[in-house]
Amino acid sequence: MTVRIGVFGTSWWADTMYLPPIAAHPDAELVALCGRRVEPTEALADTWRIPLRFTDPAEMLRSADLDAVVVATSNDTHHDLTMAALDAGLHVLCEKPLALNAEQAGAMAARAEEREAITLVPFTYHYMPVNRWVRRLVADGFVGRPLHVNLRYYTDFGFDTDYSWRFDPAVAGTGIIGDLGSHWVHLARWLLADEETSVSAVSSVFVDRGPRPDGRPYEQLEDSVAMTVRYRSGAYAILQASAVCWEGTPFGQSHHIEIHGDDGTIYATCDWDTVQEVRGIKRGDRGGPQPLPIPDDIWGGVRRDTVHNTYRDVFRTTDVMTRGWISAIADGRAIEPGFDEGLAVQRVLDAAAESATTGGCPVLVDHRPGPT
Repeated sequence: MTVRIGVFGTSWWADTMYLPPIAAHPDAELVALCGRRVEPTEALADTWRIPLRFTDPAEMLRSADLDAVVVATSNDTHHDLTMAALDAGLHVLCEKPLALNAEQAGAMAARAEEREAITLVPFTYHYMPVNRWVRRLVADGFVGRPLHVNLRYYTDFGFDTDYSWRFDPAVAGTGIIGDLGSHWVHLARWLLADEETSVSAVSSVFVDRGPRPDGRPYEQLEDSVAMTVRYRSGAYAILQASAVCWEGTPFGQSHHIEIHGDDGTIYATCDWDTVQEVRGIKRGDRGGPQPLPIPDDIWGGVRRDTVHNTYRDVFRTTDVMTRGWISAIADGRAIEPGFDEGLAVQRVLDAAAESATTGGCPVLVDHRPGPT
């Protein structure tokens, strides 16, 4: 089966993350591209030899013969574009966070289930070798029963004082809570194989940014957040995400994972330059954490020289995320993480945003099935 795909979005992210793996997949055909403005849409479509070009999403859904769409647009558009695509009988990959809030995400997940659509929310770090190795170690019992987890996401793009939609509530919903925090909420859920019961969060706006392009003022969203999350098992996680951390690396970003259990400890670091390492120590051993080399089957043949080459190869040459979603559609099977996981993460994000308005008072997370 050839999966005919349309893409909403013409940003550098669509150009980097989605168009290459779709174009390279043997069972996929890039049929249509939709953007807000004619010139960049035409230019990007020419680059990737996409025959159909649109600036009206409804027209693309109506006139292009599609099997699936990628929604790679700003957060405020996710709900409407996804619902329209699902109502057109299409499978959907929608960027994270899934929606502006859990109410929208719940409607999207319910409609996807009703339409039997194959969905994916692309939490990119789920697929990186460091994190997959940590997940296997935890699942195999290296730390025993997890007690607490510390995930830190440090980057520096928040120091830019120009307007960015990522800090505009009308477009983004939440700032770093949803933008970076969604990755960490999902990753902690996946590493622990556990579900949240409550969240406490504190957030800050450290940088004053410029007005909207039309000059209108707005209440700027947070550029740093720390969340304390309690899980059903009793374990807890401290999830920190900040866009105002100067790491001094070429990419200006680093990831850190610490997991302590009743039988051992794991440390993992990715500096987004050349370091992708995991270390660990069993309880009772001495001498500090020792290297735990990532196995070849997890590397899967991708390059290991720089993190960016690893990243490119993972998403462009292996059958995960976008490529895995296409293969799932061709095979007629579900794939994870789908919209149900996107909804679960959104519920935690909503609770974190609510807690942050109170200075960190705990907020319960309701994961019961049904409308949100």
